[in-house]
Amino acid sequence: MPETAPHNRIAIVTGAGSGIGRAAAHALLDAGWRVAFAGRRQETLQAAIDAAPDAFGDIAERALAVPTDVADADSVKALFDAVVARFGRVDLLFNNAGISASGYTLDELPIERWKQVVDTNLNGVFYGIQQAFKVMKSQSPKGGRIINNGSISAYAPRPQSIAYTATKHAVTGLTKTAALDGRVHDIAVGQIDIGNAATDMTERMAAGVPQADGSLKVEARMDVKHVADAVVHMASLPLDANVLFMTVMATKMPFVGRG
Repeated sequence: MPETAPHNRIAIVTGAGSGIGRAAAHALLDAGWRVAFAGRRQETLQAAIDAAPDAFGDIAERALAVPTDVADADSVKALFDAVVARFGRVDLLFNNAGISASGYTLDELPIERWKQVVDTNLNGVFYGIQQAFKVMKSQSPKGGRIINNGSISAYAPRPQSIAYTATKHAVTGLTKTAALDGRVHDIAVGQIDIGNAATDMTERMAAGVPQADGSLKVEARMDVKHVADAVVHMASLPLDANVLFMTVMATKMPFVGRG
């Protein structure tokens, strides 16, 4: 449910032009946050803002599009600089942007594609955490929250997913270490691990995706709104409480047990 009035908390959402990022950015706006939409293309970000709920009649004041390449450390720094210049501080970073490299066997995965996935999913998350720490340590009142998008793949791989799975396992290491290092600065760091949210990225599951036994099977998906609501819940906690890891998944997807 939206708050009765907007508040002054400031969020950055990466990969906000589509999918989970867009849904989370919309949900945060609806809950009263000021939100910076970060992503590669200005027109996509602006379209996401234009489609956002306007519960308080002030979307133009509370939403900001910032074209950003999370794989570029300088671009991520410019994102944080732009948000601080516009809104004065950063209270939340949802480190959501990510890419996959499906469709390649391990031995045929192009090295350049491996590097692209590592640059986005691992380096990009680190760059965001680093800039968030710099801002959150120095602002007054100090502190804030970082939520990293892990994935079910942070725990278990799919067939032919070595780049995506390796980087998502690494994100868990970033989350744990940043959560430890953030304590003294009132920076709470957590991770949301998502399984089969219904976005463009998971459309292929409706036609069947490879399983561990070599078969192709249709997989259950869930409304992306449930992920967005979970992000808002994690973000709404006071800084003396933290959801370190949350798994939100389609109930009938193959994950626990043997399928």
